[in-house]
Amino acid sequence: MLRIAICDDETDARDALRIQLEKILIEDSESIVYEFSSGTNAASWLKNHPGEIDLLFLDVEMKGLNGMETAGKIRTFDEQILIVFVTGYSDYVFDGYRVGALDYLMKPVREEKLRQLIGRVRAKSAQEESRTFTLKNIDGTWRFFHSDILYFYSDRRKVILVTAKGAYPFYARLDEIAARLSSDFVRIHQRYLINPAHVDYLGSESVTVCGQELPCSRKYRESALPKIARFMMDGQ
Repeated sequence: MLRIAICDDETDARDALRIQLEKILIEDSESIVYEFSSGTNAASWLKNHPGEIDLLFLDVEMKGLNGMETAGKIRTFDEQILIVFVTGYSDYVFDGYRVGALDYLMKPVREEKLRQLIGRVRAKSAQEESRTFTLKNIDGTWRFFHSDILYFYSDRRKVILVTAKGAYPFYARLDEIAARLSSDFVRIHQRYLINPAHVDYLGSESVTVCGQELPCSRKYRESALPKIARFMMDGQ
């Protein structure tokens, strides 16, 4: 799955890029999810929807907050989103690398260059797939790197994924998630599955994850505590 957004203050430019992309994207698994007419709107929306966009095409020369300023603002809260600048000038190339830009495309965007870029993005996404967790809920589709997840906990028919930035509920069974993430996460309770990388304190009956004390039940204690202790000692 590849979710794309376009940010350009010119309608014609957004339309032209969208048309080019629609020729390349794989139906049902890749899509243009959002279009923004200003950098301010893009940065604000992305901050409130972490992980919902994988790739952002960002015009450099925009009124108000320009592309470089927008990218800088985005990087204060999101280091993962892929940013590709679209510009009519080559002067900004080196500036782009300071905000972690994946690449530059010159206007008008050539289909061949766009195909090459999307191919690189697909390859990068495939490599990262094993390190991410994707969920869907009423707010949209979210993708999280395992390293950013603190823990999961179950609440009736829902599971809540917890990060430092917020909690994200979705319908699932914790048993299925535990089986899927068995190599990176540790089950400490019928209701809790934790990331040992974020454990602050390991007690005999509880585990503190990023300041939050969670119960460790007798059923899971014997298998969980040695795994967590080993991770705390040597990081694996």
